[in-house]
Amino acid sequence: MAAPAQNFIQLAKALPEPLQRFFARWPPAAILPTGNTAPTPTRYQEERPNPFQRYKNPETGAWQDPVYSSRRQAELHKMAREHGVEHLLPESNKAAETRLAHRVVHGLRVKGTGVGQKVKGHIHERHMISKMEKKRTAMLEMPQLIKSFKKTSKYKWTKWPK
Repeated sequence: MAAPAQNFIQLAKALPEPLQRFFARWPPAAILPTGNTAPTPTRYQEERPNPFQRYKNPETGAWQDPVYSSRRQAELHKMAREHGVEHLLPESNKAAETRLAHRVVHGLRVKGTGVGQKVKGHIHERHMISKMEKKRTAMLEMPQLIKSFKKTSKYKWTKWPK
C-alpha cells in the first residue's frame, strides 16, 4: 500500500502550484483515504463547499461571490485538463463537459452559422445572388436571342446603323 501512495504523492507534487494549493484546500472525495470514519472537511470546505459557485450566507442572507473568479476557474480547469486531473475539480461552468453540453444545446449563438440559416444583411445584399443569377442566364441566352432577332428582322443588316 505504501508504493501506490508514494506514486500519488509524486504525481501531486508534479502539478502546478495553483492546483496543489487548490487540492490542499478543497481535496476531492476521490483522493481522500477510505475508512470507517467520514473524512473531516478542511476549514475552507466548512466555509464554502464549492469555491466555484456563489454562496448565500445563512446568517445575513447576503450572496457572496465565488472564491475563484471566472478567469481563475478557467485557468484552473485548463491546467487540470493538461495534467489529466480535471475530473477531480468541483462542478463549474468552465469545465469541459459543461461547456460541451452547453454548446450542444445552444449551438454557436451566431446568427447565420446554423444549417439553412442566412445572415440578415441589407436588402441589396439579400437580393444580390438572385439578381446575379438572372444576369448570368440572360448573358448565356444572348447569342440565341441575337440570332433569332436577325432571322425575324425585316432588315438585313450587314453593319450596325450609324
